[in-house]
Amino acid sequence: MRHVKRNWNHRLALLALLWLSGCARTLSTTVPASAEAPAQAESADGTRQRAPVGPRIDVEYRERDAAAATQVKLAVERALPRLARWGAFDDSVTIVIHPNHAALERAANRPGHDFLRAWARYEQIELQSPSTWTLLGASQPQVDELLLHELTHSLMYQVASDRLGWTRKRIPLWFREGMASYTAEQGYRVASLEDLARFWRTQPTADPLSQAEALYQGRSDIVYGAAHHAFTFLVRRYGEAAVRNLLHAMSRGPDFPDAFAEAVGLQHDAFLEDFRRYVRLRGFKGGRKPGPQRPRPDTPAPTVPAPTAP
Repeated sequence: MRHVKRNWNHRLALLALLWLSGCARTLSTTVPASAEAPAQAESADGTRQRAPVGPRIDVEYRERDAAAATQVKLAVERALPRLARWGAFDDSVTIVIHPNHAALERAANRPGHDFLRAWARYEQIELQSPSTWTLLGASQPQVDELLLHELTHSLMYQVASDRLGWTRKRIPLWFREGMASYTAEQGYRVASLEDLARFWRTQPTADPLSQAEALYQGRSDIVYGAAHHAFTFLVRRYGEAAVRNLLHAMSRGPDFPDAFAEAVGLQHDAFLEDFRRYVRLRGFKGGRKPGPQRPRPDTPAPTVPAPTAP
């Protein structure tokens, strides 16, 4: 309850500041009531009717970031069909565009994260204005990719729990970041399976899966690589249906380890050991490497989003 109250108080303070400065603006995208439903549907008599709608995704920004807000709104609209594979939003989400990186770090309470561009929670995403990502600003494909990643986090939290329970589900970093990276097809940004195998060979006591939080500051490349490839391994072995079943199992009460065993039919620790063995023995050499490997031509040097643990 304190966490929810703190987030709400922070949001009220931010909105008050924007209101007093005369800069508060909002764009809204309405999510279809069914994530698979189009915005308009054809009835039996052939007429076009507005489909039922669900929660809203609002974009809050200052007037000088109007162009960036338009990019963000388009990115949201493009992301929604791709998110439908995992379920539907149960609650609204607010994307707050911050004017610079320092403001983002304050809102996310993550000082010293120079590469951070966004931070996702159950009901809110803090976003550094895309106009400040580079000297020339961000391209639309770059904004599309990042927003798909961040919205995956918010959707995952909403499908798995509610406003009061999402921080207590014990969802490990490898699953949170792996699911977002997999959905946004960011395999080209992270360390390869060969890099991961080499890391385990040279540092056998360090584990970017079970020790992700401890290793993150110094070896974020390996932590994100392990997350992406472990999630891809999970999907390839057990299917996307297992992921959906896992999220829905958590929504009924169990936390992540118990829900994982129910949905996958294997204990969480046993799955991680299977994946470690696959990497150490280089099982990937016998087939295609998981995940997309080619960067998009307009994508800048990799900047992996920071973990979104509460």
